[in-house]
Amino acid sequence: MNKQIEFQEKLTQNFKNSNFTKKTLVFGEGADTPVLMMIGEAPGGDEEKQGRPFVGKAGKNLSSFLEVIGLQREEIYITNVVKLRPTKDSPKTGKAVNRPPSKEEISFFLPYLKEEIQLISPKVIVTLGNVPLKAVTDDKGITIGDVHGKPYSLEQTRVLFPLYHPAAIIYNRGLTNIYQQDLLVLKELLRGIK
Repeated sequence: MNKQIEFQEKLTQNFKNSNFTKKTLVFGEGADTPVLMMIGEAPGGDEEKQGRPFVGKAGKNLSSFLEVIGLQREEIYITNVVKLRPTKDSPKTGKAVNRPPSKEEISFFLPYLKEEIQLISPKVIVTLGNVPLKAVTDDKGITIGDVHGKPYSLEQTRVLFPLYHPAAIIYNRGLTNIYQQDLLVLKELLRGIK
């Protein structure tokens, strides 16, 4: 049996016995042996509906990101730290809106993320934002503002490349040039690894 399917079945089984059973799981997807694995924080509304990571607005951001670094979506593997949509009720509308993942959600999914990294075995891990950065490094004090755009060595000759979350540019236009510069550094890094 495919190891990714085994992994998903195990997670699904344990998920059924968790506090999150009313939520929809959104698994990672992509190439079986990619050079690059991209890790986001958690799925949003579009991802929850489609059951796929990085679709909708996030998918558009991802497409332009990949265009800059010269890769196709099919060539990479994409996942999230938390594999369900963290929500709260909006006081204005009463409808579910996104919120940052809770400590409980992160601690439940973190062992699965680590297993997923070993299973996919990428050469480069790109973290998008603080939550995945802290999850991959096990460093609660690290912040994306301090380390974005700088490659770090991880175990097994793996390289970590932290980036701001693409959505950060929507809320802070001042990050646009910084983000573009970081992507060009990543492109050069990948050129040397492929």
